[in-house]
Amino acid sequence: MENKFTLVKLEEKASERIVAPTYSYWKSVARRFFSSKVAIVMFIISASIILMSLIYPLFAPYSPSNTPNINDFSMRFIRPNMTYLFGTDNVGNSLFDAIWSGTRNSLAIAFIATIITTVLGVIVGAFWGYSKKVDKIMLEIYNVAANIPFTLLIIVLMYILGRGMWQLIFSLSVTSWLRTAYFIRIQVMIIRDREYNLASRCLGTPTKRVITHNILPQLVSVIVTAVARDVPMFISYEVFLGYLGMGLSQADASLGRMISEYAQYMSSASYLFWTPVIISAIISVSLYIVGQTLADASDPRTHYM
Repeated sequence: MENKFTLVKLEEKASERIVAPTYSYWKSVARRFFSSKVAIVMFIISASIILMSLIYPLFAPYSPSNTPNINDFSMRFIRPNMTYLFGTDNVGNSLFDAIWSGTRNSLAIAFIATIITTVLGVIVGAFWGYSKKVDKIMLEIYNVAANIPFTLLIIVLMYILGRGMWQLIFSLSVTSWLRTAYFIRIQVMIIRDREYNLASRCLGTPTKRVITHNILPQLVSVIVTAVARDVPMFISYEVFLGYLGMGLSQADASLGRMISEYAQYMSSASYLFWTPVIISAIISVSLYIVGQTLADASDPRTHYM
């Protein structure tokens, strides 16, 4: 009679194997992020604008003080065409060159201010929320700073420090990090007294290690949310201050400075005004949507196996 059974070799460690799909946090973040078609489109738009603002000024440098066509009246106020995609301004300079140079400066200001705000806010906020002694001191500082209107403080600081990129970055980040720190403090206080953190303290784990290993890894989505909020906000503030004439110096281009300078041509040459306005709006909206989608994707609770 034919034997229909085959002998299977006994594996003693087979019962110890856990049969479960492998999980990678960052792969899950990427899968969740790229599942949104809107986020993909906005990511392509924002990445294209950022790359264009970084690369194009290297080949076509622009400075508002450099006006080689100022005596050539035929070059002034040329409307957008195939030769000059965004047209020319009141002194004959290409608006296309000016836009990308201004976008580079505006993005640099926003990203640098966001990095300063986030780093200081996360570090201070983590210790603020974890230590009750630090909490008492920082709450008093926050209550004073929070009652000062942020926009008014920036305007006063710009009047005192003068116009310039680093003066603007300092004015934007001098108190905004405190808002981020307070936001992180609340999140830290939520998970501070959970069982595993209490066990770590009982075992004598240093406070710094508890914060960096137990608490901050759970706040990735919260930190990304703060970054997604701050970058478009700082771009908007740069445009607003530039429109008021308190942004960068006359030698530096920015979207806000162009909007302020070209506002007088809103009726006669409206493309000069609306082009930087539209570009700044596209940057702010696309970065905000990308940031919010990435923040949602960074939350492990939204992941699936």
